[in-house]
Amino acid sequence: MTSVRRPTIRDVARLAGVSHQTVSRRLRRDPTVSPMLAAHIDQAVAQLDYRPNLVARAMRNRSTGRLALVLPAGDARHSLELIGGANDAAQAAGFGVEVVTLPAGDRLAERIGQLADSGLYEAVLSLTDLPEAERPRLGTTPIVSAPVYDRKLRGVGPLSEADRMAEVVTGLAELGHRELLHVSGDDSHPSCRRRREAFQRTLAQLGLPEGATIDCRWDPGRASRAVSELPASSGITAVLADDDVLAAGAIRGAGESGRQVPEDLSVSGWGDLPLGSWMHPSLTTVRIDHHRHGVELLEELLRVMRGDDPSMDHPSITEVVWRESTGPSPDSARER
Repeated sequence: MTSVRRPTIRDVARLAGVSHQTVSRRLRRDPTVSPMLAAHIDQAVAQLDYRPNLVARAMRNRSTGRLALVLPAGDARHSLELIGGANDAAQAAGFGVEVVTLPAGDRLAERIGQLADSGLYEAVLSLTDLPEAERPRLGTTPIVSAPVYDRKLRGVGPLSEADRMAEVVTGLAELGHRELLHVSGDDSHPSCRRRREAFQRTLAQLGLPEGATIDCRWDPGRASRAVSELPASSGITAVLADDDVLAAGAIRGAGESGRQVPEDLSVSGWGDLPLGSWMHPSLTTVRIDHHRHGVELLEELLRVMRGDDPSMDHPSITEVVWRESTGPSPDSARER
């Protein structure tokens, strides 16, 4: 068995022809290190593939350059985009991010407190909001909790914001649609409940007939059957789905029942999956900027670390993207 010794800061110093104290100052991005010496040190670091010992550094000066990003264990596709945004913001500020998944349970807050006390991180960002009674005791390591996911990794806070549902309903009404159907994901999700409420509220505000909501439990097959089985007498000319996969199922169901999209039936989705812009017809949807959300959350953590006031200016992370799958209602088109 062979072993390879990791290069040390003294190895870097010898190769660069400087003292190890100068190398340490350069690694901390001390501006007093001259550009020429900084270049020599950077070259030596790259040549030796030197990596600082974070635990040793933490023991010396409680500075690790690492931030912990905590979220519940589970499967949420868009969490990768959010984590990517947080990582980009951290790197821009000179930090690295480690993602820690913890099982949801009564001890979640306790586990987050243990992470903060480990000395391995300079701050901890929890993507699950912690009630005041559960928050870990205050220590020297900042802990920020944000309402991004609940304990089952379902979107809450800005991810469940439903204002765009009102915008889509209003836009379809302006195109002449009066009878609308909402194809819901799963009513146990806060986002689905809020969209259903916004759907009904906007119809009432516009003086349109009450719309039906069908809970399809994120199953595109259910969405397809819900649309294909619509009787011709239903008068429904538009379907609003809670995600793009359900919208694809609705479009398939329209085709199976002899309806064309958007000539006979307009369909909208939610989430703006990349495939949606390449579908035929391309899919009208609601885009969620998960990456920007991650950037904003990490920047909020950095403000707390600096002792700054929290930012109060957070523009919406959602927008409606109108594409080919929505158009004038059949009655409006005939009148033209």
